[in-house]
Amino acid sequence: MTTIAKTNISGQTLLNDSRFNKGSAFTSAERELFNLTGLLPARVETIAEQCARCYQEFKRQPTLLDKNIYLTKILNQNETLFYKLVYDHVAEMLPIIYTPVVSEAVEHFNHIFQRPRGLFLSYPERDSMEEVLRRYDHANIDIIIVTDGERILGIGDHGVGGMSLCIGKLALYTLCAGIHPSRTLPICIDIGTNNKTLLNDPLYLGWRHERLTGQKYDHFIDQCVMTIKKIFPDVLLHWEDFGRDTARKHLDRYQNTMCTFNDDMQGTAAVSFSAIESALQTIRQDITQQCIVFFGAGTAATGIADFIVKIMVKRGLSLEAAQARIWLLGRRGLLMQDMDNLMDFQKPYAKSKNAMAEWKLKNVSHIDLFEVVRHVKPTILVGCSTVKGAFTETIIKTMVKYTPRPIILALSNPNSKTEATPHDLLNWTNGKALIATGSPFPDEVISGKKTPIAQCNNLFIFPGLSLGVISVKAKRITHDMFVVASHTLAKHSPAQQDAYGSLLPDLTHIQEICFDIAVAVAEQAIKEGVAHKTDVEKAILANIWEPNY
Repeated sequence: MTTIAKTNISGQTLLNDSRFNKGSAFTSAERELFNLTGLLPARVETIAEQCARCYQEFKRQPTLLDKNIYLTKILNQNETLFYKLVYDHVAEMLPIIYTPVVSEAVEHFNHIFQRPRGLFLSYPERDSMEEVLRRYDHANIDIIIVTDGERILGIGDHGVGGMSLCIGKLALYTLCAGIHPSRTLPICIDIGTNNKTLLNDPLYLGWRHERLTGQKYDHFIDQCVMTIKKIFPDVLLHWEDFGRDTARKHLDRYQNTMCTFNDDMQGTAAVSFSAIESALQTIRQDITQQCIVFFGAGTAATGIADFIVKIMVKRGLSLEAAQARIWLLGRRGLLMQDMDNLMDFQKPYAKSKNAMAEWKLKNVSHIDLFEVVRHVKPTILVGCSTVKGAFTETIIKTMVKYTPRPIILALSNPNSKTEATPHDLLNWTNGKALIATGSPFPDEVISGKKTPIAQCNNLFIFPGLSLGVISVKAKRITHDMFVVASHTLAKHSPAQQDAYGSLLPDLTHIQEICFDIAVAVAEQAIKEGVAHKTDVEKAILANIWEPNY
């Protein structure tokens, strides 16, 4: 898609507008037309020359956070140059603008803040919400990503620092799927924070107040969503990093009335199942044969479990039989039916005491991961706990006794919170484990053989899925649209050709993967009747932008 930028601004104002600024690449004619003569060095550069200079400076940055800050500076000065630079170095730079380095950017948001991007909908300013949102009603906004900053990756409540994650994630829509940045909008819903460090930090930029809860919180979220729907009736609303008690509630409330999804639940589930499916194809087994243990019982874990159960049911198991194959452990150990304060979404997986009648347990009130692995003999182990080192050598070697090629997903991120490192998992299983992680890890060498480590990165799913959705103007996002996205990703798995290959592809072909997912999702949307029939590939290609002047 070729975009012609139209603007009536000129001079220094134009150079300060990152949407239109080309810097030293403005031609002589453009410099004359827009009153830029004398404001720039005389030489006119190409975007390739600008990228070469920026990449040189990027490499000079001493830390990963400094690299993130430098790339943010370019984004704030010249959007097209930023996307071209990262596009040309996608495998190297995506981990800098997204996981794992974005966690550091969120933690330091209030101290490295440069200039505002997106919108902040703050509770004390709630009476001005419609006016604030209408500042963008002239724009062709297709995608809004919204967070309240309560559960940022594995680092918890960071209030308005969640905006850093939204900005980074929206950049992935452009880099991976080619969605023009002007058609996306990040929104941070500021309802306070319970992070005492932030509340006591004189530089904290958000509302200095404990988080709203109960009816006040629900009413404010509803006001935000209803106002967004009023001004952007056809927008795709992407929920990001809401807390355990609210994420599923919001999705359940709004998913049947607008085009929306929760990436922490549905995106994580789709990419995780893709890794599992690739592993199962490698060992020639089916998901209906598996016993799966989750360490972690929040929205991510239960989202993956729900996704798997629906597929098991579609392949012939009863709902009860499918749920019986899933075991979830939370902070209090294995989920049990007699536990107080279970969330509604956890209850289908809570076990009765009869299920453990023949177990010899040291502590019946807290059944830990080792006891579950020892008795259940899982074929798949999934970590969503943010508990570093939770998958111990004893636990993994116990699992291997019963499962020759165990499938292990240590999904917690950043790397400092992973349940086990790939190096340890491969050593403890003599290289037999089929592994995927939440954050990127380098290749491992076991017995002289290089083993690539798959990263269960949601960017494999949500950009392509959303491109397909907006290209055919789908009114809803369904479960089966995520399923076809997951299956499409699995087809790109290197493990399809090499039994010891990575379960998921690397990032070098991310644009091709996102295009294939967009096509599959768009066709599924039409099949389900949530979008009108059209030439799918033509519609998608019309929505892909490339960063060039």
